[in-house]
Amino acid sequence: MQNTEFLPDYNAPSSIKQFLEDRGMAMQKKFGQNFLINQHAREKLIQSLGDIKDSTIWEVGPGLGCMTALMLEKKARVTAFEIDKGFSQVLKKAFTPSNFPDYGSFCLIEGDVLKTWKKEFTENGLPDYFFGNLPYNIAAAIIADMISCGARFNTAVVTVQKEVAQRMEAKPGSEDYSSFSVLCQWAYEITTIADLSGGSFWPKPNVDSRAVKMVKKIDFPRCKSVEHFMKIQRSLFVSRRKTVKNNLGTFYNDMNKADLILKKAGIDPQIRAEKLALEELLYLSDCSYDYLSGAL
Repeated sequence: MQNTEFLPDYNAPSSIKQFLEDRGMAMQKKFGQNFLINQHAREKLIQSLGDIKDSTIWEVGPGLGCMTALMLEKKARVTAFEIDKGFSQVLKKAFTPSNFPDYGSFCLIEGDVLKTWKKEFTENGLPDYFFGNLPYNIAAAIIADMISCGARFNTAVVTVQKEVAQRMEAKPGSEDYSSFSVLCQWAYEITTIADLSGGSFWPKPNVDSRAVKMVKKIDFPRCKSVEHFMKIQRSLFVSRRKTVKNNLGTFYNDMNKADLILKKAGIDPQIRAEKLALEELLYLSDCSYDYLSGAL
């Protein structure tokens, strides 16, 4: 599909660099820009999406369109979110129906995705898929924001800093287990697709990356109040060194109330939140919700 008049050779850093220089463009570190130059990795990520023909996809951070091109080849309908004005101009010029008439459709939303995705969600609803080589500085924020707002995709494939992925997949009792872990595992089944070293990208980042696949859980939300669960699980991890009783007591501003609810939930008040499995947190949330609504 690649039209060399409008796009660089995605496998060659020298080609990308020359392409940018010819257009008076430069990489902007503040946006966490790194191009995936590993062709095998690109193909593997697209394959992990499955059959995307005629499906709708949100892509965050398309850059110069290396992954966009592959999705359009499979006749997907791609809506891309891009913050870089220079990249946006390249994308608009490259992915036009006249350039690639036999492929999927392309729509570009310019600006900060953290500020633009909700408008697109409200106006057009959720797509079938979510895809992105997410900038390291916003990866956790965008994932948490979408889950918290009820935006769950059938399938999401994201490449993030390896440490972020480890937090997404972390098990209770581990150092990486956090409120973010709970939120991700509450909404999705998460599996690792591949680890990507810094050499898979240009410019080469100082950290390794991991691509993960997130499949929407059917038995969701498994609690009586989504809003209450999100509030209470967040409060339990605010101070990791404190016990669940202390954190819960602070949440209620009442230690006796915390004791009563923990007893009902069958949870030791002296343990820390990082020891609690998702199902225990969901049950604790329900006990808390019942108490506050007068049912306990």
